[in-house]
Amino acid sequence: MPPLLTFVARISDGLPLVANTAPNSFSVTQDHKNQAKDILRNLHQIQSTHHSRMSIDTTDNLVFHYLLRDSLCHLTLTEQSYPKRLAFLYLEEIADAFLEQLARDHGDQWRVVVDTTARPYAFIKFDIAIQRKRKEFVDPTSRSNTTKLNEDLADIQSIMRRNIDEVLNRGEKLEHVSSISQNLVSESKKFKWGAKKLTWQAMVNQYGPMVAAGAFVVFVLYVKFFW
Repeated sequence: MPPLLTFVARISDGLPLVANTAPNSFSVTQDHKNQAKDILRNLHQIQSTHHSRMSIDTTDNLVFHYLLRDSLCHLTLTEQSYPKRLAFLYLEEIADAFLEQLARDHGDQWRVVVDTTARPYAFIKFDIAIQRKRKEFVDPTSRSNTTKLNEDLADIQSIMRRNIDEVLNRGEKLEHVSSISQNLVSESKKFKWGAKKLTWQAMVNQYGPMVAAGAFVVFVLYVKFFW
């Protein structure tokens, strides 16, 4: 079976720019599409791990693979039996084709266009290119795909592998850690203000009587000699 589901999305906020589902892919459910969107929404957190390639196992013998490149995420869903290396070669070619399309349509301003796009699936016309590319990767044993695999020098062992629950839960944990961090910063500011206040009170308690006594002596001398 070919790649079943394909997304290209913006890493900064996970906005899907284009998506494609293979025809007759009955194994792809709405849950898989929701999982894909959840992965995309957590991209800015996942990116902090510095893994530009990752495979994410689901609970029903399907695997998500993603490739991060040029501020974009290229995500696909395949059967577990589909060669991992071929899945990433597919994503590489999708990435190349998408950038070529952007350059043709927008020239040197393509990054600005991508960064400022607010509407989901704004590049849906690229769906046709995905369909063509997907057909090339239907049969992993075809001569063209066998040649691609033989010529590929990528280290497949360097690709991070995670479980879908780990990835999505990690996003929740990171949000929790971020919330704790913000609370700590707030409490730290309160602590600093309280420390300054206590220091000032200590100085007043230590030197206040001396200052008051000095002021009283000056007042007495003033009254005695100048009044």
